[in-house]
Amino acid sequence: MDGPAPTTPAPILLRRWAVALIAALAALLALWQLESARSGVEIDSFRVGETPVTRYAEPGADGSLVVVAHGFAGSRQMMQAYSLSLAQAGYVAWAFDFEGHGRNPVPMSGDVDSIDGTTQLLIDQTLSVVEAGRAREAREGEVAVLGHSMATDIIIRAALADDGIGPVVAISPFSQAVTSEAPERLLMITGEWEPGLRDFALRALRMVYPQADEGETARAGDVVRRAVVAPLAEHVAVLYSKPGREEAVAWLNDAYGREGGISVPRTGPWFLVLFVAVVALAWPLSFLLPERRVEREPLPGRRFAVAALVPAVVAPLIAVPLDVGFLPVLVADYLALHLAVYGALQLALLWRFGVPLGRVSPLAGGALILWGLMLFGFLLDRYGANFWPTAERGWIILALAIGAVPFMLADALITMGGQAPLWQRIAARAAFFGSLGIALALDFEGLFFLLLIAPVILLFYLLYGLMGRWAARSGGASGPGLALGLILAWALGVSFPLFAG
Repeated sequence: MDGPAPTTPAPILLRRWAVALIAALAALLALWQLESARSGVEIDSFRVGETPVTRYAEPGADGSLVVVAHGFAGSRQMMQAYSLSLAQAGYVAWAFDFEGHGRNPVPMSGDVDSIDGTTQLLIDQTLSVVEAGRAREAREGEVAVLGHSMATDIIIRAALADDGIGPVVAISPFSQAVTSEAPERLLMITGEWEPGLRDFALRALRMVYPQADEGETARAGDVVRRAVVAPLAEHVAVLYSKPGREEAVAWLNDAYGREGGISVPRTGPWFLVLFVAVVALAWPLSFLLPERRVEREPLPGRRFAVAALVPAVVAPLIAVPLDVGFLPVLVADYLALHLAVYGALQLALLWRFGVPLGRVSPLAGGALILWGLMLFGFLLDRYGANFWPTAERGWIILALAIGAVPFMLADALITMGGQAPLWQRIAARAAFFGSLGIALALDFEGLFFLLLIAPVILLFYLLYGLMGRWAARSGGASGPGLALGLILAWALGVSFPLFAG
């Protein structure tokens, strides 16, 4: 039953104001730091053919051209910290979106299992950007290349194919093209929490000098190779590592005979502070929504187990054999079907158990979309990763929403908008990840990329789940549940690569 909200005690009001003030100040400080890291750098965007490029350079920059490439499911924005540091050191950085990534409208294509397939197409794309950069910048000397993860193999092979490419900076590297003789000048930066990639970098270093260790430079004739570790960093945090960026600038300065260094700002922690503050601000702001208490008992344990486990088991058993392929995005079509089946089954079971849909609050759902999609998305796109879709991705988001909306609505109802007991909230989300695990077990090769989607969904639960829980206080779970479904479809639709087999 619904009833008027009680008067809020003064200590609780004080706590809300304190959180709002601290979070707002933290957000402003983080914005100041992140914007300061961009100061003095001219940032221009354009296209080379269909390839989106962002150019970073200080006015009158006299350094060499550095072409910057992102990793799988990445974008130009994810390489921004390195691009800015290079620009502030006097270089001209060209960061671009690979086919199928970011705002590039051209899907990836070719055989992903063949060097002559997708890999060669991405090498050709990289070389075309290098050539366009040479022509536009009219820089003498060799072009440098810098890349992360998947791109390390691409830029290393591009360097072997083009004698005009010189120093190579490989972040989180892996490439079977590396030999004891090529590439001649290679810096490898790995995160401290990337054990497999650290092992590769060490092996590549010891191809040149067997006794070399991390943090050392190995030399043999014209071959110069160095492997360094970015402390307290994993596969994404390494892109914001201050020591990593300092190493990259120093490596290029040494290669080009440039003197002096720069003060590399610590943007990574401020990036984290900004988004924690934005999420935290949602808590006191949610109390501005018209609040009505919605009283409902949690599902009894046996009924909850049925509602959580039956969809988790049945969804992959139905979805995997169908072998759908209607979306030009890697495994997104399967995920849309999985979510739709999962959500429909769970909604049906919840209806059978008498769980009401409840009042749908457009205000609560709209506020969540405004804050969690527009503001959060704008900041993410500016400082961290592409978040705005191209026209080609619009219908993909709509298709994903057909599955994501019923899935998140069911999730909101079974967890009572985040008000259910903690064990039920954890169990409901664990059941879904278990369901993805069953799908992987049934078709590991075909659904391998679900492993990359799972962390995105986990992060979605942690960030947007919290904001949805707070918004659900205003009239129930349904409005925020519907909004979270749309946001999830958007986040998945812009994150994963377009692919045309």
